[in-house]
Amino acid sequence: MNSFVYDIPVKVYFGENQLGHLGEELSKFGKRVLLTYGGGSIKRIGLYDKVMAEIKNAGLEVFELSGIEPNPRIDSVRKGAQICKDEKIDVLLAVGGGSTLDATKWMAAGACVDFDAWDFFNEKWAPVEKALPVVTILTLAATGSEMDAGVVISNPETKDKIGRIAEPLLPKVSFLDPTNTYTVSPYQTACGSADMMSHIIEVYFNMNQDLYMLDCFMEGMMKTIIKYTPVAMKEPENYEARANLMWTSSWAINGFVNGGKQQAWSCHPMEHELSAIYDITHGLGLAILTPRWMEYCLDETTVSKYVQFGVNVFGIDAALEPMAIAKQSIEKLSDFFFNTLGLKRTFTEVGIKAEDFPIMAKKACGDGILPGFKPLAQKDIEKIFEMCL
Repeated sequence: MNSFVYDIPVKVYFGENQLGHLGEELSKFGKRVLLTYGGGSIKRIGLYDKVMAEIKNAGLEVFELSGIEPNPRIDSVRKGAQICKDEKIDVLLAVGGGSTLDATKWMAAGACVDFDAWDFFNEKWAPVEKALPVVTILTLAATGSEMDAGVVISNPETKDKIGRIAEPLLPKVSFLDPTNTYTVSPYQTACGSADMMSHIIEVYFNMNQDLYMLDCFMEGMMKTIIKYTPVAMKEPENYEARANLMWTSSWAINGFVNGGKQQAWSCHPMEHELSAIYDITHGLGLAILTPRWMEYCLDETTVSKYVQFGVNVFGIDAALEPMAIAKQSIEKLSDFFFNTLGLKRTFTEVGIKAEDFPIMAKKACGDGILPGFKPLAQKDIEKIFEMCL
């Protein structure tokens, strides 16, 4: 069991009618605010007007950058970083889902350097020493970016999608109002929940001796996702369902469940290569990959973890043979993703072609070994991709 340090200094306002604190929180960091968002959804639901009113009532000056894309692009980061420099921005306010939050966090870092923001991700791997403060207002429960220091950015020119974690990227304050997710479509709700499940599974499937309480915590979060996602899809304004999903998304990836685990993730690096080339929804790619990855990694040395998962999360009869329980657990997860949530189940259905498997697999393992739950070389990843056709 490894020792660890847990320090997540993100102030969270959770629940309805918390936006009245926005002006006072932004004012702590200065007077000039860059507001970032994606398409027009925040205007359609009235959130934009509420945010602007709070900013102006606090006597702050606001600048805007809209149009941040899903699978956010490095060009959006460059634009935002330049606005921060030109307008001497003090604090950035990201309103949206994970893509908007990720792009904004990296704008905050890009604003503090005199080199191109992609140098944080390419072979230069420039250090992240400083970032402007970021405040977030979440509108989609999925990535957990509102409460972590991680960022994933795409570069269509190089066909790369790369993630980094750096402490200066942690948001200072996050506003989590479940009612802001009422208009999220059933499809995006399903994809967001698949992303959450993957965040937990990437940590949970680990053969090291870990804290029992953290496994119980992760099992509880997975059961929460399984229980409430179908409710939110059918009853989009069900506050209980939306609230449970929103808080689970934050705790699934804010570092708490890691508990000193040092094992690398597997499905996320593989999926990043899918969306780097095909620009598919991240959660959908994870839903297709995860059960096949689990199937590929199942053997006599790993079966005990599948048994724990199947019995504690899905209620499979513990008296069955371990391998039977393991296979049932994969089947039940697949049933949740593809039948209950209605997500597409194969690469063929979303247009991903086998001809790209070698290059995607090579990038996913970094020309070496992906040291996850079960170490994966390029040939292993290609086989998992083939299972997804």
